[in-house]
Amino acid sequence: MMFADLVDIDDFRQRLGELGIDLPASGSPESWARQIRAAQPVDGLPELIGKLCAEGVTLQPEVREAIEMILKP
Repeated sequence: MMFADLVDIDDFRQRLGELGIDLPASGSPESWARQIRAAQPVDGLPELIGKLCAEGVTLQPEVREAIEMILKP
């Protein structure tokens, strides 16, 4: 039986921290997206987002919302 990876906000914050972006635990998806966009360019961010959006990965709504806002032009 296969289980999908579940990425919650703590996982998201940890993975971004590994890229050098420290997000406050009390932030909102909007504030995280603003902070990430302001830090651009971030080495490894496109690859991370690609992995998070891959088939078989389940994102909690807050994570999905933040990623959508990061990707907006």
